[in-house]
Amino acid sequence: MQSWDDLRIFLSVTRNETLSGAGKALRMDPATVGRRIARLEEAVGQALFVKSPQGYAMTDAATRLVDHAERAEQAMQGARSVLTGDAETLSGQIRIGAPDGCANFVLPRVFADLSKANPDLDLQIVALPRVVNLSRREADMAITVSPPTASRLSYKRITDYRLHLAASDTYLSTLPPITSLQDLHGHRIVGYIPDMIFDKELDYLSDLTLDRVALASNSASVQLQLLRHHGGIGIAHDFALPFAPGVRRLLINEVSFLRSFYLVRHAEDRRLDRISRFANALAQGVKAEVMRLEALL
Repeated sequence: MQSWDDLRIFLSVTRNETLSGAGKALRMDPATVGRRIARLEEAVGQALFVKSPQGYAMTDAATRLVDHAERAEQAMQGARSVLTGDAETLSGQIRIGAPDGCANFVLPRVFADLSKANPDLDLQIVALPRVVNLSRREADMAITVSPPTASRLSYKRITDYRLHLAASDTYLSTLPPITSLQDLHGHRIVGYIPDMIFDKELDYLSDLTLDRVALASNSASVQLQLLRHHGGIGIAHDFALPFAPGVRRLLINEVSFLRSFYLVRHAEDRRLDRISRFANALAQGVKAEVMRLEALL
């Protein structure tokens, strides 16, 4: 059985992926962090990290140890809350993975409010144009656009959101009015790079029989910027349009996509009060923010 101090250092390295990053978070010299990790590896008789110039990547042994270490962390934080009488607030570090549209336009306000309510809580947003790998502990939990299939993951639907065709007023002002889907042919289309669509729920344009994407990106945020700069016509999140003045929706009654956000985490994390309380607060905040932004249109 390892001491909590060993596990605390181990968790910091898994989350920061470098000795320097872990040392900064722990207020400890990186060389000392390295020695403590080496001592822990010797004690458990297995390598916990693969070292490279890019940082420290977890081995399978480390992935198994993370669950034990996080339960110990939860127990320590629970004990600290009881002793300080601060059981209602959250502390420590929590990392959330999210598709970049959600990460850029929904999470900032939600996280700012959660941070104000929990001054000792460190929040991290991992914005990736792909599915975050929770099994490799890239994040503590993730927001996705499809429910997971892995049995070790649990999920709940947070909220629905809507998407529509959109273009800038400047782009539209120089062209004939768009009154039907047929009018889209011949326009520059903005969308995802076809072979980099990481979830079938993001494959909007195939439903519209628009085969050519003239301006493409694997990032929903970049696509919105292309629309802002009069690049063409594309599918945009309704919740993102308040951040793009001059871009408006088209063919609202003819083309509308309804999608959902899901909050995904490890099944065993449901037993951790700290994680569960944060998950509930995050889900409520995301739902409220999507509703607020969509109501601005």
